[in-house]
Amino acid sequence: MTDWVDLGLGSVAGALVSEALKLVIEEAKKYKSFKPLSKDLVSTMERLFPLTKKIDSMQNELDLGAGELKQLRQTIERARVLVLKFPGVRFYEKSNYTRKIVETNEDLAKFCDIDLQLLQYRNQLTLLGVAGNLVDKVDGLSKRMDGLVSVPVPVFRDLCSVPKLDKALVGLDWPLMELKKRLLDDAVVNLVVSAPPGCGKTTLATQLCHDADVKGRFKHIFFNVVSNTPNFRVLVQNLLQHNGYAPHTFDNDSQATVGLRNLLEELREDGPILLVLDDVWRGAEPLLQKFRITLPDYKILVTSRFDFPSFGFNYHLKPLEDGDARALLIQWASRPDNTSDKEYEDLLQKILKRCNGFPIVIEVVGVSLNGRSLRTWKGQVDSWTLGETILDSPSQPTVLECLQPSFDALVPNLKECFLDMGSFLEDQKIRASVIIDIWMELYSKSSSILCMKYLEDLASQNLLKLVPLGNETEDGFYNEFLVTQHDILRELAIRQSELEAILKRKRLSLEIREDTFPDWCLNGPVVNASLLSISTDDLFSSNWVKIDCPNVEALVLNLSSSDYALPSFIAGMKKLKVLTITNHGFYPARLSNFSCLSSLPNLKRIRLEKVSVTLLDIVHLQLRSLKMLSLVMCSFGDVFYDSEYIDVSKALPSLQEIDIDYCYDLDEFPYWVCEVGSLKTLSITNCNKLSVLPEAIGNLSKLEVLRVNSCINLSELPETTDRLSNLRFLDISHCLGLRKLPLEIGKLQKLKKVSMRKCWRCELPDSVRDLEDLEVKCEEETRLILWERLMPKMRNLRVHEEETEHNLNLLQMF
Repeated sequence: MTDWVDLGLGSVAGALVSEALKLVIEEAKKYKSFKPLSKDLVSTMERLFPLTKKIDSMQNELDLGAGELKQLRQTIERARVLVLKFPGVRFYEKSNYTRKIVETNEDLAKFCDIDLQLLQYRNQLTLLGVAGNLVDKVDGLSKRMDGLVSVPVPVFRDLCSVPKLDKALVGLDWPLMELKKRLLDDAVVNLVVSAPPGCGKTTLATQLCHDADVKGRFKHIFFNVVSNTPNFRVLVQNLLQHNGYAPHTFDNDSQATVGLRNLLEELREDGPILLVLDDVWRGAEPLLQKFRITLPDYKILVTSRFDFPSFGFNYHLKPLEDGDARALLIQWASRPDNTSDKEYEDLLQKILKRCNGFPIVIEVVGVSLNGRSLRTWKGQVDSWTLGETILDSPSQPTVLECLQPSFDALVPNLKECFLDMGSFLEDQKIRASVIIDIWMELYSKSSSILCMKYLEDLASQNLLKLVPLGNETEDGFYNEFLVTQHDILRELAIRQSELEAILKRKRLSLEIREDTFPDWCLNGPVVNASLLSISTDDLFSSNWVKIDCPNVEALVLNLSSSDYALPSFIAGMKKLKVLTITNHGFYPARLSNFSCLSSLPNLKRIRLEKVSVTLLDIVHLQLRSLKMLSLVMCSFGDVFYDSEYIDVSKALPSLQEIDIDYCYDLDEFPYWVCEVGSLKTLSITNCNKLSVLPEAIGNLSKLEVLRVNSCINLSELPETTDRLSNLRFLDISHCLGLRKLPLEIGKLQKLKKVSMRKCWRCELPDSVRDLEDLEVKCEEETRLILWERLMPKMRNLRVHEEETEHNLNLLQMF
């Protein structure tokens, strides 16, 4: 056997770090029946393995001595000992053995998440040509941590991953074979798949990327959605971040081109590269040429509604043939009862004629008929025959015309919800909570549960996709769902709104490129819209025109610039209830003119995403109707100390819910939150710098839900938590550093549920025995530990094993 002592602890070359880890992984995979070993530990080590290879390759360059890597080597050696010892572990030793595995796994994960990210950051600086003196000034890994950890730039991954195949594919076998043949041909460098919308271009490209032969040929496969307003610099930034490099702002496209070339040259050393550019629009030839870098083993695949003959080989994807179209319809729509073969075949043929071979139309129509009666099938066909929709047109129907009947068949409330989806950006991944916030205020009788049902109903008819990101959480917390929509369905929604005159529309979208406004809004118009969406690009200077919007109840602002002033005409939106501001740039945008919100008497919900804002500014606005404040990926700076006293209970008397998510520089909790006496729900999730909650949190006497999920540096909850007499749900899942709960938590007699997934080290105090019918949610390894600790203490505890895990990087949406 290999000399493990030398590999793990001796003074050996850096290459042995990855070799040692590889051997431990292979050994651990043998024990599939024991999840803490076969799943968690193996998963962490596999995540660590490519990074240790990077250490190996950078050893001489980084001057990493044996002392600096000693802790990593020792941890790998501990993992090896645990793996080899496993076959002899007895049943009664299993919980103690689990704890040791958990501790080793956490130590490896910490090195993976912190120390090696710094190594990657150093490598990224070299890649972009800006390394120079910064790396020279730091000496050793510990000093690098001091010098670089203050950089407020989290590295988001999974931005260019190939989408998963989520449905059975019909009619694409031959196109797949033809396209694969071209792609694997050494003489072909660039390919374009063109077809009308809804024919399955993206599905075909996705299936191609998952093909075993293609994956065997290309070491790196990247999937980038381009859409109708492409930004070359953003696309390159996505590729860099996806490969582990910190975000870098390019001043111009030339810099981005250099960064792209350097990245491709580095990746090509590991193997061939395939870059997919999906949904490229007419006029994008200059963009494609920037990606067209002459390198061996680098190919580009483009999907588009349009041909680009000068770019590369064009493959024209056709609508489905009759047989495939019929098979797809039968797959989505079950045969109605009491139907003769002849009658059924006649209905199928009439429906297929309307669908015109477009897969997306067949899916939408099929879902709408699935499980429905024969009368419904006949009624749908008769409505077409009577000319209610598109049969008046003598030419072949377009895909939008084919989809129109599916919209017409919706019940009124779902029609309204579907039309609202046109107010979001093309190809945007939207958190369900954003849409639910808008619907709860636009349709005032709707609860969050009912609004979620609307999303599920639309998804069940294939009019949008509802993607679960992890575990569905309790109490109407819908951040764990993303909503996406095919661009042709978004166009269908927009088309309905465009039937009205611009200033009379109920929903209005305003797109501003640089500082160019549409002609209709240059003379101070009065608009009728209740839902207004305004989108600006990274060159917008916040030089606003005047627009009168007296009826706007929901305002959606999409921005990309680093500085953004809110339009002053917001002050005139006296009916405004919901404000959503989303920055699509890479760094938090600095917001100004926040004071225009102070005159809005009905503003109930504010959601800010990836902006830099002073939290005290929100208090100073004194929004007496504000019920919910959501802050996602925001930067606050030093915002917690102010000499001016503010009576928060009077400034925000109606505030009931605060949601803070992925706010990386939140290292200290805002003091004023503990003075919001009306607060019922407090959610702080994925805030990795937060290490402590204030003692004053016990002042929140009306708090019912406390969620501190995935705050990995949080070590304990303050003892004053036992004063939250109305608390009924506590979520501490994925707080890896949490060691204990308040000693007197048993005083919380209304506490019925505690979610503590991945809280292996957390001790439940003896006072929990005073809680009647407490429900604890966790996964298997935590359950083993809780069983050992708590069964002697209480009889009423119910421990639920959760098989599902929080396995998603939420930054996929951005």
